[in-house]
Amino acid sequence: MTKKIVLDVLKGEAVFPPPIWMMRQAGRYLPEYQASRKTAGGFLDLCYNPDFAVEVTLQPIRRFGFDASILFSDILVVPHALGRDLRFEEGRGPLMTPIRRDEVSALDTSRFHEHLSPVYETVRRLRRELPAETTLLGFCGAPWTVVTYMIAGHGTPDQAPARLFGYSNPEAMDELLETLADCSADYLIRQIEAGADAVQIFDSWSGVLDEASFERYCITPVARIVKNIRAKYPDAPIIGFPKGAGQLYDTYRQKTGVTALGLDWTVPWSQARSLQAEGAVQGNLDPMRLVAGGKALDEGVNAILKELGAGPLIFNLGHGITPQTPIAHVERMIELVRSASR
Repeated sequence: MTKKIVLDVLKGEAVFPPPIWMMRQAGRYLPEYQASRKTAGGFLDLCYNPDFAVEVTLQPIRRFGFDASILFSDILVVPHALGRDLRFEEGRGPLMTPIRRDEVSALDTSRFHEHLSPVYETVRRLRRELPAETTLLGFCGAPWTVVTYMIAGHGTPDQAPARLFGYSNPEAMDELLETLADCSADYLIRQIEAGADAVQIFDSWSGVLDEASFERYCITPVARIVKNIRAKYPDAPIIGFPKGAGQLYDTYRQKTGVTALGLDWTVPWSQARSLQAEGAVQGNLDPMRLVAGGKALDEGVNAILKELGAGPLIFNLGHGITPQTPIAHVERMIELVRSASR
């Protein structure tokens, strides 16, 4: 049976050199992605057409041979499947009609899986087409991060609209987060059933919250997702990525039940090693080092390997790769990781 080293690390094994993949590895820094996007039309056409979604998911695997492949989709397909409008505009990103307090109870779950059936088909095809040694990752956005877009209608720098909504309408916020948690768990379960080896939960905006709000908006909904998944698949590997959580990382795995922690680039080495002592970690190269290349890139990669390479580590960025990243720098990063010696 072909070995999948990402899954070995998720079980707590130390593998050196560590496996490597990148968040947003299928994306705008690749010319082949740009060509597919142009042919597909809009961004959502890429997400909902299995032919295009499979192709762009496979592109970085063909080019770089990463150890994991992550489903190409978007975190906002979940509210879209609940009947909320969604569109993407060049230069502005995702746009939605802000949800009102009185609309929370009216979210429509009746066609949720029907709407997302193209995503499940994409996962099934990827399972057949990926190399046997490549781990297939499914994913969803964490409820809090998804909520920030649903409430503001677009991205904001500090998610003030969602924070204000939560303080002013705590019961509506709890209901909204619970609905998203239950639907997201079902979404991830369907991805696992379609062939995903593991799943990741992206909480890109957890770093804007105070401690009490982090507990209520980040930990509680993710714990609910994990509990629902584990009720059906007790051994399912789940990576949690609460970007910007700082010291609140320390109890996140314990309280949510996730298998592994994705670390952003601001996590100090002492804290990262402490977190790794409890299980696998993933990360955490600053994406700007990858853009800069040269000495900055080499030093960043080597520091991660030195500080975290002795334990269970999946090498990754501390957030998604940016569009301006030179392909040669990605090749250099992979070379540094895979040629590393203890």
